[in-house]
Amino acid sequence: EILVQYYLRDFARKNPITDAEIQKEYDRAKGQHGDKEYKARHILVETEDQAKGLIGELKKGAKFDELASKNSKDTGSAQRGGDLDWNVPATFDKQFSDAMVKLEKGKYSEAPVKTRFGFHIIQLDDVRPAKFAALCEVRPRIQQMLVQNKIEQLIKGLRAKAKIE
Repeated sequence: EILVQYYLRDFARKNPITDAEIQKEYDRAKGQHGDKEYKARHILVETEDQAKGLIGELKKGAKFDELASKNSKDTGSAQRGGDLDWNVPATFDKQFSDAMVKLEKGKYSEAPVKTRFGFHIIQLDDVRPAKFAALCEVRPRIQQMLVQNKIEQLIKGLRAKAKIE
């Protein structure tokens, strides 16, 4: 074990992470994060018919948060009237985030949105510019992650080349 630890430390020392690699990873993460955060609510139900029925109630003037509290199978957000707090679209399933970003502030989805969890009715409460940490704040974490990735790749390569008799 001591030899393995020494070998890995030596490998990391001889293969340092460059500033360019850190910048590239930071830019990639920032690009995935997006430039906007969305404050949304949702009601999650099992069937499309249930979702359509709830949309009908919303059109008749029912309050979204009350319907979410009574009907949503997402117990975490149901207690808060369906509130999902501030998030970037990448946090959610693609179908959900695609529908959410198309909504106007204060509006809800007029058709059920199907995801792997069930059928959603989404209401967009607000949109704001996303905050992303400055490179100097996250540099140590990025560097550590990149070192770990390099070590994992080294181990995978060694295992692939190993001959077990």
